Amino acid sequence: MRLGNNHGGNVYAAARESGQRVHHLVDFSASINPLGPSPRALQAIKAAQAELIHYPDPDCVTLRQTLAAHHHLTYDGLVIGNGSSELIHLLPAALSIRHALTVGPTFSEYARAVAVHGGRVTCIDAQEAEQYRPPISEVLAALRASGTKQGSRTRIDLVFLCNPNSPTGQSIPAEEVLELVILASRQGIWIVVDETFIEYCEDRSLLSKVQDYPYLLVLRSFTKFYALPGLRIGYLAGSRRAIERIRDHQPPWSVNTLAQAAARASLKDRRHAQRSLAFMQTERPRLAEKLGSLPDVTVYPSTANFLLVKLPPSILASRLANALRKQGLLIRDCSSIPGLNNRTVRMAVRTSVQNHRLMTALRALLKK
Repeated sequence: MRLGNNHGGNVYAAARESGQRVHHLVDFSASINPLGPSPRALQAIKAAQAELIHYPDPDCVTLRQTLAAHHHLTYDGLVIGNGSSELIHLLPAALSIRHALTVGPTFSEYARAVAVHGGRVTCIDAQEAEQYRPPISEVLAALRASGTKQGSRTRIDLVFLCNPNSPTGQSIPAEEVLELVILASRQGIWIVVDETFIEYCEDRSLLSKVQDYPYLLVLRSFTKFYALPGLRIGYLAGSRRAIERIRDHQPPWSVNTLAQAAARASLKDRRHAQRSLAFMQTERPRLAEKLGSLPDVTVYPSTANFLLVKLPPSILASRLANALRKQGLLIRDCSSIPGLNNRTVRMAVRTSVQNHRLMTALRALLKK
């Protein structure tokens, strides 16, 4: 099976295909904070330009110190990466993963990273009938069964769990995730909780638990909530020993100077974070209600900054995505994601004006 890089957010390909300029496109396919980066982050990028004549700090010392203070973690329990994707791809080799379990439908890079390193991937998919709520009881059962297979090739070495999950938007309470972590830790199974969208529901985070459970790794990003996808920066928290193993597999100077400066400033801008949360708490349900009012359209619950939508029986996701693209509106066609179907799309929550433009286009297209 060929594992491609079919993700949202490729505005450059869309611009080439449509003959439009990138800044004329409205990208609902990538779930980026619609308020954009923190003003303090933009100022920090400008100030850091004087440092471009030097190599970046390969150890990201100042940023790790800032993160440790921000999250009340230990400095040596953090590794910074060139986006969370780099860190995902470091894990299979660093942790000697032969068999990973993913909880789908979910981010394809988990399976891709394991497959690239010669490992095997098993997926337990959530069901549409349950609004794609992650099937935690099935995952627990799989881990219990795996615990009886010590030394077997079928034994699970690592679990990937995205919370809130992309592309479904569903999240799991922290106590339910912790149940998984406790069981996995008892059996020596790594569990990676990807909290890329957790800033929108921080009470569901397990970041504070990484020092209590040596097999727990928590992944975070500055891409979504902090709106810095072009700088590529993310981080992983875990035990000191686990983080050392992962850093040993990381290439030098992985994270550039501007990214480190912008990330530090973003963490310190509480005003922008509060504005971003307040906006999403108002705009997400508003957009969900409008989408749900369209004939035969289903909108699934979400705690992130995007919505998973099932289209009417007569409308294929690919057709709708292509029609919107011609109007400069990009949405995520989820047809190729295992566990979803060819009528499923994901739409980011953007500004009120942009969301209104999307709704106007959808009303016209779904009437045809």
